[in-house]
Amino acid sequence: QLVESGGGLVRPGGSLRLSCVVSGRFDTTYFMGWFRRQAPGKEREYVAAIDWSQGHTEYADSVRGRFTISRDNAKNTMYLQMNLLKPEDTADYYCAAARAGTWSQSTAYDYWGQGVQVTVSS
Repeated sequence: QLVESGGGLVRPGGSLRLSCVVSGRFDTTYFMGWFRRQAPGKEREYVAAIDWSQGHTEYADSVRGRFTISRDNAKNTMYLQMNLLKPEDTADYYCAAARAGTWSQSTAYDYWGQGVQVTVSS
């Protein structure tokens, strides 16, 4: 089970940190990612991903340099630190876990959280 938290309303230029707690059976060979959906009916957009055991990270071009993905093995928690937020970052954000596949493709992910809303507005 994946449970996100940390969303909310923030002004442009502000910061938020999202958390994703992993419970239940979890294999450290998984990789995990963050996706977002900016409007109902739109495809989920890849944001970032991390290899749980090695900590290797990758980012979408739209967030590289502003967002940081990380994980805390002891807490079974993944984070997304979002800085310099823009109105176009407004979306529902989802964490997900995968056994294998291409990190940036949502179809690779086997488990999904329910999502958390992030709104960037003045």
